[in-house]
Amino acid sequence: MRVFISLIFTVLIGSSAMACGPDTKCRLGDRHYFIAMPEGHDGRSQVGAILFSHGMQGTAKGVMGNETLRGIASDLGVALIAVKSVGEDWSLPNGPRNVASVRGTFAYFDAVVADATRRFAIDPDRMMATGYSAGGMVTWNLICERPAMFAAFAPMAGTFWKEPPKRCKKPVANVLHVHGRTDLTVPLEGRVIKGVRQGNVYAVMKRYKRIGRYRRAGRSSVAALEFECTHSRNRRGKMLDICLYPGRHKYDSRYVKFAWKHFVKAGVM
Repeated sequence: MRVFISLIFTVLIGSSAMACGPDTKCRLGDRHYFIAMPEGHDGRSQVGAILFSHGMQGTAKGVMGNETLRGIASDLGVALIAVKSVGEDWSLPNGPRNVASVRGTFAYFDAVVADATRRFAIDPDRMMATGYSAGGMVTWNLICERPAMFAAFAPMAGTFWKEPPKRCKKPVANVLHVHGRTDLTVPLEGRVIKGVRQGNVYAVMKRYKRIGRYRRAGRSSVAALEFECTHSRNRRGKMLDICLYPGRHKYDSRYVKFAWKHFVKAGVM
């Protein structure tokens, strides 16, 4: 009897250690992430997921504490995964603040996706990576280095450091870039910070358009968000879109909702 009770206690302790969610860190060695499944989820049926990378000095806990974003993800019927840099900023190729190895950044995302899809009922074919500012820079690097990891990518107000890579891994991705026309923090044309130049968004779009052999496919506007969008497609139906708004460096959770619905409407999700 004593052995049986001891066994039950060990199982419970083990289960508790494995438990994680919106308020408890999902541990990956010395790294972590948070996750919130949609409200009322039965724990079994697979759902899509939005993986969000925070900006400089942000945190995964701060992202998860954004009730508007949490509500949007839940209303869409998808999980929200909030990831965390090492220190206050992400380590990215050519960046001025490489606080950890660049290779470690990509390995971390590999581990997060593998762990989240193992622990939770998440459909690996219906995942969107997004992020704001430095998180947008992370997202562009994932587009180039891990294009098959997510069904779609929605970088916001962020791009590569220095210049866009001459080559990116295949297959090319579905991309929607969102940016303010008068952004002074991450200007569309780029700027120099600590001797390192932020990339030019227009150059990035042009380079990736050439890499993916995308062709211009029209324009549209979204009055509610003040978006003016330009659309491109390639022969395989992959998307490369950019939506600009008449504002500076800002984040709006509605951009994430728009991006998800944009990809769903296109049949990507």
